[in-house]
Amino acid sequence: MLHQLMLAELIAPSMLMMSSRRRHWPLVGLLITSLGAAAAERVPIADIHLHWKWNQKEVTTPAQAIEILRAQDVALAVVTGTPPELALELQDLAPDRVLPIYGIYRTPGEWSSWHLDPTLLRRVREALQTGRYVGIGEIHMIGGFISDWKNPIIGGLFELAAEFDVPVLLHTEFSRANYTLGLCQAFPNTRILWAHAGSMLAPGEVERVLHGCSNVHAELSARDPWRHRGNRIVDDAGELLPAWRALIARHSDRFMIGSDPVWPVDRLNPWDEPDSGWQELPRFLDFHRRWLATLPAEQAAAIRWENARRFFGRGS
Repeated sequence: MLHQLMLAELIAPSMLMMSSRRRHWPLVGLLITSLGAAAAERVPIADIHLHWKWNQKEVTTPAQAIEILRAQDVALAVVTGTPPELALELQDLAPDRVLPIYGIYRTPGEWSSWHLDPTLLRRVREALQTGRYVGIGEIHMIGGFISDWKNPIIGGLFELAAEFDVPVLLHTEFSRANYTLGLCQAFPNTRILWAHAGSMLAPGEVERVLHGCSNVHAELSARDPWRHRGNRIVDDAGELLPAWRALIARHSDRFMIGSDPVWPVDRLNPWDEPDSGWQELPRFLDFHRRWLATLPAEQAAAIRWENARRFFGRGS
């Protein structure tokens, strides 16, 4: 509703100056298109994939991180901490802006071995019982490392999320959608926020998951020219590729955006080296701003803000 009011506010004065003659209606259409992009730009941003890691603090202070969010007009920031409790550090500085989710990694290499940790379910339950965390993740389930979602620890984690009614930020990397489909159908009561829309998947495979699992929403972080380069969603001019544009139009109520500010990206969890990801956050969000500006205002505002606001139960 917010973006609709903004659009009406922008259009109304210009419409009053227009003749009512039929020949002017093409001009009205052009005006609505251009002002629609401007209205969407006035809607705040929900960045639903942020990391706050101990080695990022070597480059960016907590206060600087919050200032970056403010400068980028990020009004809702979903943050996972490594170690987990670091996310609370940012929330303490900006409680109306930062939503912590419980990151399950504490040490190097846990991204590929977390499903073997016998203490995990107890840790997650205790964390959720505090009421401070609004989700779980990011968790990685990648072919060759973690692939059996029937594992009792993996299953228990998804069941815990359903019990506490919090989403799981899920990162999968498989060449087809079959694995993710099996997982989301096995846990229909668990809300899943699908990181990077499957990372390497083409639009047709992404749509299979969205069609087959109503409990899945997808986010498009790292689908930019600097990260998932082999599976682009935009062309060289920054325009959405036709198949992606059509997919997003059909499911504009189920996509969100995020920055995933981890940098350099060629080192997965480089615990022994500084991470400058927060310094890269403006260009990561600018990537989204550019392609969102090409969408109808209603779709752009939903993906930029409204979907995340509803998904995480925030006010208007």
